[in-house]
Amino acid sequence: MKHDDYVLKLDNVTMRFGGLTAVNGLSFSIKPKEIVGLIGPNGAGKTTIFNCVTQFYDTYEGAISFKNDEGSVNLKDHKVTEVIDLGIARTFQNIELVPDLSVLDNIMIGAHNTFKTGVVQHIFRTPKAKAEEKAIREKAVEALKFMHIDHLKDQFAGGQPYGVQKKIEIARTLMSNPKLIILDEPAAGLNDNETDELEALIHRIRDEYGASILLIEHDMGFVMEICDRVCAINFGQFLAMDTPKKIQNHPDVQEAYLGKEE
Repeated sequence: MKHDDYVLKLDNVTMRFGGLTAVNGLSFSIKPKEIVGLIGPNGAGKTTIFNCVTQFYDTYEGAISFKNDEGSVNLKDHKVTEVIDLGIARTFQNIELVPDLSVLDNIMIGAHNTFKTGVVQHIFRTPKAKAEEKAIREKAVEALKFMHIDHLKDQFAGGQPYGVQKKIEIARTLMSNPKLIILDEPAAGLNDNETDELEALIHRIRDEYGASILLIEHDMGFVMEICDRVCAINFGQFLAMDTPKKIQNHPDVQEAYLGKEE
């Protein structure tokens, strides 16, 4: 890999909360169209890292760089509300849907950053506004077809099974034309069949949408099966980053998860 061949790069990132150091001098990078898993014991700092990347936390030390079609940017120069415009989309541990809206409307929300027409044009239903809404609706239907849930588009999102709600949330990320999708425990709460289907869908998202994927997941079987590389951390510090097989056999990773033999 070339030194500059990355989509996301963390350089000596440290995040403190008062006297607690949640992330400590962490550095790693993600290549274009790469699926990377971020693993570590509970409290290792994984979600804190996600929140730093998306600028929900912006008081970290170090630098986080993101490369899109326009070039490389320092994410600290952008507000949390601007990150999606750069090409970063994410899901959350707790599903964030609007339960009283239809499945289709929940997907369309994901395209809010792509709207060119303003509120006034939509109020008066101008031809340009109607054409844009039609195009976004069609794109949302295609995202639902991609996830194999287009038959549910007119049903309330809140009434769907948990596995379907997970698919809705992932489908919504596709609406913003992301270069990087961050998935926070995507397989949590899914049964074996749903997990296998999710694995196939994530690979298709990488291949057909050309997005890199960074995920946190406690299901180690899922991580080892789906990821190109895995970054292991403990107490906010870097342990190792390598192929799944090498990470499984890495002594520092084994010690972090299993403890040290006396």
